[in-house]
Amino acid sequence: MDLIKTGIGITKTIRNVSRLREIVVVFAKNGFDEFISHNAIAGIPNFVLPKSKRSIKEELDRETEKDWPQILGYRLRLCFEELGPAFIKFGQLLSSREDIFDASFIDEMKILRDKVKPVPFKDVRAGIEASLGMPIDRVFKEIDPKPIGTASIGVVFKGQLLDGTEVVLKVKRPGIEKMMETDFSILRFLAHQAEKVSEEVKFLGVSRVVNDFSHSLINELNFNIEALNCGRYRKIIESHDTGNLFYLPKIYEEYTSADLLVMEKLNGIPFSNYNDIEPHLDDLEVKLNDGLKIFLKTFLADGFFHADLHGGNFFLLNDGKIGLIDFGLMGTLSKRGRKNFVSIIYSLINFNYENVVYEFLEVAEYDQIPDVDRLISDVRDALSPYIGLTVQQTDFSLVLKSTISTLKHHEIFLPREWFIVFRSLMTLDGVGRSLGQDYDLYAMMEEDLNDLIQASFNKDEILEEGLWAAKDFMGVARIIPRHLKWFLKDFTQKKYGIELILTGYENSAKMINGSIVFLAFTLLTCLFVASGVYFLGRNVNHWSEVPTITWIFWVLGSLAFGKGYFALKKVPN
Repeated sequence: MDLIKTGIGITKTIRNVSRLREIVVVFAKNGFDEFISHNAIAGIPNFVLPKSKRSIKEELDRETEKDWPQILGYRLRLCFEELGPAFIKFGQLLSSREDIFDASFIDEMKILRDKVKPVPFKDVRAGIEASLGMPIDRVFKEIDPKPIGTASIGVVFKGQLLDGTEVVLKVKRPGIEKMMETDFSILRFLAHQAEKVSEEVKFLGVSRVVNDFSHSLINELNFNIEALNCGRYRKIIESHDTGNLFYLPKIYEEYTSADLLVMEKLNGIPFSNYNDIEPHLDDLEVKLNDGLKIFLKTFLADGFFHADLHGGNFFLLNDGKIGLIDFGLMGTLSKRGRKNFVSIIYSLINFNYENVVYEFLEVAEYDQIPDVDRLISDVRDALSPYIGLTVQQTDFSLVLKSTISTLKHHEIFLPREWFIVFRSLMTLDGVGRSLGQDYDLYAMMEEDLNDLIQASFNKDEILEEGLWAAKDFMGVARIIPRHLKWFLKDFTQKKYGIELILTGYENSAKMINGSIVFLAFTLLTCLFVASGVYFLGRNVNHWSEVPTITWIFWVLGSLAFGKGYFALKKVPN
């Protein structure tokens, strides 16, 4: 077995070396030779690194009208275009990360959105039949060989099932999975090496985006995940869509696999086609207003939402409903993340910028604790002009850019899931703006905030939080004596010794010990109080109606708190 594994590893290394050579040559000739370290090419036998005709630093010195991000973006775009789908896909991802890169860099990456080449149907026919496990004519009456959509990972065709039902086929590009896997591993390696060589590249955080790229690929390379996303999102939409406003296409699971997605074709007008949609705008105004409220609820209440709601994914269907497609890119927001988001929105509405910053710092990524007072002042200056404005009065791209710029100045980065939330709001803003609709997003979210806040503080939530805190506390309580015993055993066997000479710190040590004891009893008190709350009925209106078991838990909680309090009082000041 070891021999087989070794053989597979050698084969993979040889294949990667060949591709690595090609990638390094392309990057080097486009000016990145100065950023390629010797470690990056050490594994390529008999390889001499080519030199570019004009280095990036030379161009930066001569072309004073161009800044560093623009020059870097231009050179990277040339590389990505030459290296094919995997790198084009990566460049498209870079174009959506305004939180990390400057506008001039983003503009260069956006050019890659139209650089994906279509794949002829004859090249994917074999893949379709392999996924189906049977000839195409046993499932489809016909398939139009002309693609109706192209992407880095898949190509989209329209067709008909044998019964005449119109469907859409999303087919994975031939060999794209192995290509993505190989190119991604090399891309991650090159990014790591480039950041070692250049502080500028390190500051751009390319490695951070490469890691995000890996998360995105996991979902997009498996169409079964997109099918599951559609089913899950349909249930969430239906739970909020009391007016039956939205329609999500049926997924034909019997024909869907990791490499092929077959779903119902929606017949309607895409919102991106303004000329055709314009006559229906009056009818759409109320529907879009209600629809936006539903979208806000999907991530505020459920934490699962469509993360790519641009005009091309909306359809006005023939029956007047609004259709949604493309569930490959979905956003998730954890329970804790939703609470932080609700707190931020509530604080913004109430102009409490101090709390906005504290909530941001709970979820943000940063290496050093920033100057909080300065950060609060900068966030206030960045956001205060926009609070309370409607969609038509606000350019959300500017709001996001201002926010990101402020955080970036303090070397703070939003986590990936949060940035997806803000990008979703921005794309929704773009749809409304393109259709001439005006909404007050803050007012819409404010309608749900009170309900969400109350839901966060009901007795079930409090009990759950208390039980988890108690579990963590008990886990720590079990682990500490065990590890302390092992440490002391090892300590005595090796005859180590410690001599402590305390001069004036006895009282401080006793105060710390007393505080720890008080904290332990306080956690125990919270557990008892929460347990008592759990046994309260919903219709308790008077103290006399409180059940006995609740009183018992509350008395135990009071005793625990008293025990902790008197232990703390015994500590000398």
